[in-house]
Amino acid sequence: MAYTPEQLTALEAALAKGEKRVTFGDKTVEYRSVEELRIAIREVERGLAEQATATGLLPFPPRQIRVTTNKGL
Repeated sequence: MAYTPEQLTALEAALAKGEKRVTFGDKTVEYRSVEELRIAIREVERGLAEQATATGLLPFPPRQIRVTTNKGL
């Protein structure tokens, strides 16, 4: 699904106010808990990042660097 930055802004504003009801244009969504609202925010952020990568706005997807060490004994 294509997400918009306005949707992310509305979700974050609702979280900041402590509300569980969010309105996007003519649709209203009521979340059962704050945790469910946070999950929705993460989903929209991930969707926006994927859209930016697919359209070439980001040159490559974010990467992870893992460092492991040991004492060498």
